[in-house]
Amino acid sequence: MLPLKNRLKKKDFKEVFKKGKGFKQGPLFLKVLSNNLQKSRFGFVVGKKIFKKATERNKIKRQLREMVRARIEKIQKGADVILIVFSPPPKKTFQELEKFLDKVFLQAKILSPRKINF
Repeated sequence: MLPLKNRLKKKDFKEVFKKGKGFKQGPLFLKVLSNNLQKSRFGFVVGKKIFKKATERNKIKRQLREMVRARIEKIQKGADVILIVFSPPPKKTFQELEKFLDKVFLQAKILSPRKINF
């Protein structure tokens, strides 16, 4: 589970959506905004148009949270990040979604490329 200090609060979502810079990779869209804090905070969005059932939406969010938690030490400090799933991810594997996440983090320059193995 992602630590409470690394979770984006509801009131901060609007600011990141409004002022954040966007990056797209596969089924993921990332919005990032500097927060001037000593920690990075994350939020996750999976729409009803993508998955009708809440259990499916929650499963994807749990998977993304776990992937971020595993990389939290390698991620640059001081960023508010929202990960949006805008199309159904491939049904193949957890690892494939992980590759898309790594690529979008590298594209946004919030993850060091030397610390990731593809």
